[in-house]
Amino acid sequence: MYSKRRYFIFITIGLALNIAGHFLNTLMKSPLFLDSIGAILSGAVLGPWIGAGVGFLSNVILGVWTNHVMIPFGIVNAAIGMIAGFIAMKRGFEDAVTPLMAALLIGVVSPVMATPIAVYLFGGFTGGGLDRFVASLMQSGQTILTSAFLARIPANIADKLISCYLVFLIIRFLPINQRGVAVHPSNRKGRPF
Repeated sequence: MYSKRRYFIFITIGLALNIAGHFLNTLMKSPLFLDSIGAILSGAVLGPWIGAGVGFLSNVILGVWTNHVMIPFGIVNAAIGMIAGFIAMKRGFEDAVTPLMAALLIGVVSPVMATPIAVYLFGGFTGGGLDRFVASLMQSGQTILTSAFLARIPANIADKLISCYLVFLIIRFLPINQRGVAVHPSNRKGRPF
C-alpha cells in the first residue's frame, strides 16, 4: 500500500497538472481543455476514487481562483478520473492500446456530461475556446444543445487522446513500484496494490 506521503505527492502532482494544463490552454486559446491530465494520472496510478477526487478538487480550485464557470464541470473531471482509474484497475495503463480505449470512452462520456451543464447553466457559451465552434454551428441552424454537443465531441476526443498518451508516457517513466494500479493486473501478484 502506498504511504500517506506518496498519496499526498501524487495527489499534489495531479492537481498541479490539471491547473497547469488549464492555464496553458487559456494562454493558447485552444479548443482543447488540457485540464484533466492530473485526474487521469491520479486515477490510473491511485485508483478511481482518488482520480475522481483530484478531478473534482482541481475544478473547485480553478473555479475559486480564476473563473466560477469551472466549478460545475468538476463533476465531469471527477468522472474522467474515475473512468481512467477503473480502466487501469481492469487493464493496467502500460500498453499502448489502453490509453486509446480510455481516450475514446472518456472523449464520449465528457461531452455527454458537459453539454447539459454548458447549455442549462451558461447558455452554451462558457468563455472557452469552443465558443466559436458552438456559435458557428448555431449560425448553421443547429439548436444550442446540438451545437454545444457537436462542438465538444471532436475537441474532447482530441484532448483525451493527448491527455491519455501523456499519462501513458509519464507512467512509463515511473519506477515499477510507483505505478500503482497502472501495472497490468497479471503483473500485480504479490504487489501491494
